[in-house]
Amino acid sequence: MAVTGLIMIAFLLMHMYGNLKMFNGAEAFDGYAHWLKGDILYPIFPKGGFIWVFRFGLLAALVLHIWSAASLARHTLAVRGDGYKTFRPQAQTYSARTMRWGGVIVAGFIIFHLLQFTVKWITPGFDANAGPYEMFILSFQQWWMVLLYAVLMFIIVMHVRHGFWSAFTTLGANTSSTSRKWLNWLGIIVAAALYIGFMVPPVAVLIGWIS
Repeated sequence: MAVTGLIMIAFLLMHMYGNLKMFNGAEAFDGYAHWLKGDILYPIFPKGGFIWVFRFGLLAALVLHIWSAASLARHTLAVRGDGYKTFRPQAQTYSARTMRWGGVIVAGFIIFHLLQFTVKWITPGFDANAGPYEMFILSFQQWWMVLLYAVLMFIIVMHVRHGFWSAFTTLGANTSSTSRKWLNWLGIIVAAALYIGFMVPPVAVLIGWIS
């Protein structure tokens, strides 16, 4: 669970970097998208080949992450039995207490995101010839879409904040009070960077800074 979680956090950071290319204009953003889908690692892979390897790898990480969460939940219930005689919650942060529900919402958001930008079913005005830059503009010119993403991204980064700390703890990095403090701050920094990085381009489109 720790390894697959860190893989997906790395993907989010890369995805955020790509979205920030919206500020460089349509040519830069569409060119980046074309490079990802066609030219990345060419000629080691045939044109358009690596993106499928990447997608299947990311899908495998997601499935293994969900499977790990379900396995851990079943193990917890099996050890606990019918219930606690005395319940003293150990998790002190909101993100820690809501990791399971946060994970369900993240999975739902991934499906929504794919339907919107890959299948092109969500946003009015999309057609088969719409480029990535145009799709981004059409999506986030609508205030309700920006608000929806703001709420969903907040839930995602809450999941990331605790997941980052928990993953490195599982892998043995949480060895002292100092390392615990640094892991906590790094988790907050990564979560904050993701939220700001993902939300700045949609807000810029909404207010007309990007058009």
